[in-house]
Amino acid sequence: MTSPRPLGRLVSLSHVHDPATTPLYPDDPEFRTDIVATVANDGYYLRYIQQGEHTGTHWGAPIHFHSDGLGADELDLDDLLLPAVKVDVRERCARDRDYAITVADLKQWEGRHGRIPNGAAVIAWTGWDAKWGTAEFLGTAESAHHQPGFAVESIEWLLRTGRLGHRGALGIDTFGPDLGTDDSYAVSKLLYGDHRISLECLANLAAIPATGAWILVGGPLYRRGSGSPATIFGILPDR
Repeated sequence: MTSPRPLGRLVSLSHVHDPATTPLYPDDPEFRTDIVATVANDGYYLRYIQQGEHTGTHWGAPIHFHSDGLGADELDLDDLLLPAVKVDVRERCARDRDYAITVADLKQWEGRHGRIPNGAAVIAWTGWDAKWGTAEFLGTAESAHHQPGFAVESIEWLLRTGRLGHRGALGIDTFGPDLGTDDSYAVSKLLYGDHRISLECLANLAAIPATGAWILVGGPLYRRGSGSPATIFGILPDR
């Protein structure tokens, strides 16, 4: 099953990168900005930005979890332009911070919208994009580090049936596709095969439809990069 090339309106699916509001994954490097030149003193304005490759809205390349995987600069441009489907699991995640998106959730989505296209970006809308910049994004006290994600069985099904294909992506509005309590990163390790990528800390997911949009991933292509902070665009269908 293939989809036509996209033509339509652009929407941003990225949060603004700002050290004051951007949550950091535990043990990630500090995110800071230092002014190194000003218009008054130097005739131009320039800052030195220091952040990890996976700070804020970002994407990850296969090398992130596989030492022999492709780096950010080794992927094809077509890997960064994908048909998108959005699976709305906000109600379930609001009741359970540890909710794992099931095969049944994905099949229910297909029952309403049709088969997930091969090589798609399968995006989970958990509602975490609304928690950005607050303590609830990371969680506090007993909820700390608890975030929803995909069940391992769901990724195995997406891979086995070709829906993620040779190239495809998972997308989510949390820190990543794994449950926050899974320090083995089982979902990520399954995902990052061949050309597949991960889109993380997505924003504004209300702006894209359940089906028919495309995702365009922008950002620096660091040599042997594990990914990059990114501006990720949704391309909406003309209707």
